Amino acid sequence: MSSEITQALEQAINSLVAEGKEPSVALIKSRLADPLPMPLIIKALQAWKKNAKVPKIEKKEPTISMEERVKQLEQQIAALTARIEQLENS
Repeated sequence: MSSEITQALEQAINSLVAEGKEPSVALIKSRLADPLPMPLIIKALQAWKKNAKVPKIEKKEPTISMEERVKQLEQQIAALTARIEQLENS
């Protein structure tokens, strides 16, 4: 997956350069088949401008499941709600 993202960014930048256009975030974004987060596009463009090379970009997998994440957030909301109630009753 990471090589696909890097290749897509390289292809977008190279096609712009081949057309004689200066790559920009907006132009790169318009050339991508699949949307990517803006920070990744910005990082790739900055690296390309500095080194004429797109860095290898890796997609990180979530370390915990969505169910576990929801459970943690529910616990956090319950704790915060209890604190708010305690402050309101003071």
